[in-house]
Amino acid sequence: MLIRRLIGLGWSTIRARRLRAACAASLVLILAPAAGSAARAAEEAVVLPRPSMDVQMTSGLQKAVIAGGCFWGVQGVFQHVQGVTSAVSGYAGGVTATAHYEMVGSGTTGHAEAVEVTFDPTVISYGEILQIYFSVAHDPTQLNRQGPDVGPQYRSAIFPVNADQKRVAEAYIEQLDQSHSFNKPIVTTIESSKVFYPAEDYHQDYLVRHPNQPYIVINDLPKVEHLRALFPTVYQAQPVLVAPGRS
Repeated sequence: MLIRRLIGLGWSTIRARRLRAACAASLVLILAPAAGSAARAAEEAVVLPRPSMDVQMTSGLQKAVIAGGCFWGVQGVFQHVQGVTSAVSGYAGGVTATAHYEMVGSGTTGHAEAVEVTFDPTVISYGEILQIYFSVAHDPTQLNRQGPDVGPQYRSAIFPVNADQKRVAEAYIEQLDQSHSFNKPIVTTIESSKVFYPAEDYHQDYLVRHPNQPYIVINDLPKVEHLRALFPTVYQAQPVLVAPGRS
């Protein structure tokens, strides 16, 4: 039954490293039949204060590039945030020639699995994007890993697109560390002047298209639920998709 389920999920598009993580998640589902324990996310949500410093509101859409483990879950969270017009999975930190899934998976390219969030600053600010990022999208105290995924390609990183974003990100990390919002130091890196490269088509809208995949059920769907619970005023039930027709 388990084998048939995995085949039915379209594993031809998923490489070996994600297959191992999904199989491990399936084993958890089998060994822990209680729904509450089986559906627990790898990273718990944390209630955080709003940034004391923020980017000044301007007209026109803005972009934020963030990395926090597997891009499926990070993209899935921000697709449910009001004011976000697009959330695209991709790679940041390395060069053009190595911005490919199989190469990034080696952990030697300098790339992190990242998400480019396009947002309307009159609806949601850059600081609020960071608040959601640190609170529900990932655990910023995990070094070079998130949940079952290990390696520098899964690091916690912010890629500011301008000097204002860099200042706000640095100030917010300092604010959270000084307030001891987490029981361990934040290890999020701030990496400027890095280009974002969109990932392959089959990675886009992955959480929406594969909501029953064990990896998604265990690691990512709880993040969306945490967003709904902790940020009810910005949560939107209908996700903003990269490819609405296909999804």
